[in-house]
Amino acid sequence: MADTPVYDLKGGRPHPFHLVKPSVWPLVGAFAAGLLALGAVLYMHKVEFSGWSVGLKGVVLGFAAVLAVMWYWWRDVVKEAVVEKAHSDETKIGFRYGMALFITSEVMFFVAFFWAFFWGALMPTEALGFQWPPSFVEPIPAFDLPFMMTMILLLSGCTVTWAHHAIIEGHQEEAAKALAITVGLGVLFTGFQAYEYVHASFPFKESVYSAAFYMATGFHGFHVLVGTIFLAVCYFRCKKGHFTPKSHFGFEAAAWYWHFVDVVWLFLFVAIYWWGNA
Repeated sequence: MADTPVYDLKGGRPHPFHLVKPSVWPLVGAFAAGLLALGAVLYMHKVEFSGWSVGLKGVVLGFAAVLAVMWYWWRDVVKEAVVEKAHSDETKIGFRYGMALFITSEVMFFVAFFWAFFWGALMPTEALGFQWPPSFVEPIPAFDLPFMMTMILLLSGCTVTWAHHAIIEGHQEEAAKALAITVGLGVLFTGFQAYEYVHASFPFKESVYSAAFYMATGFHGFHVLVGTIFLAVCYFRCKKGHFTPKSHFGFEAAAWYWHFVDVVWLFLFVAIYWWGNA
């Protein structure tokens, strides 16, 4: 059965498409992301103004701004879906295409880091002693902490699938439980990755090996953090009964993103930790 036609505010012809209200959040979000990037650059270059060191202050301020935008923007989207019932079947199709294209762009983002790593591994230069990893680098054993982190992420992929099936079957409490476990596993993974970085024997700027390692695994860690926040929002929405067996794209988008994070980590584990250290 076709959806009820949606009339525009000026009384025009009915249409099935989702025309969102004007929103300030895309613009504010761009400024927040720019502030975070600027803060990170100033911190990494140890910039000082009249003897005052910026340090992590800019990073913390930018990150807080990004979190604030996420909070208010998601609040508006949830209101559209739950209160205004503005998300028709055609709207959800557009959401799915948008999320699929976003994940595709993320795949290409990580391809750049894998390209850099394989370039250094397959053609090590004189500066690296013509070997990979360089002799002055003590790589992290693949089947130590990284392997346990892999098991944690694979288990989280199982629990998020469990939550998906529970939502489809209308078991909200079971879905919330599975989401809580998934969020906990995401936090656990992030904690272990921070521990790994603290105890790594090579710094970021030591060589192309260390730069490629930290960029690839670090950005993956950032995606895990974002995905954990995304799933935490879904947990609270699930507790409020926002998801139904026929309408739960907000959760589906988070699940797609989390499975993408899982798959990227498998490639990282095999290519960088295992093959790259052999």
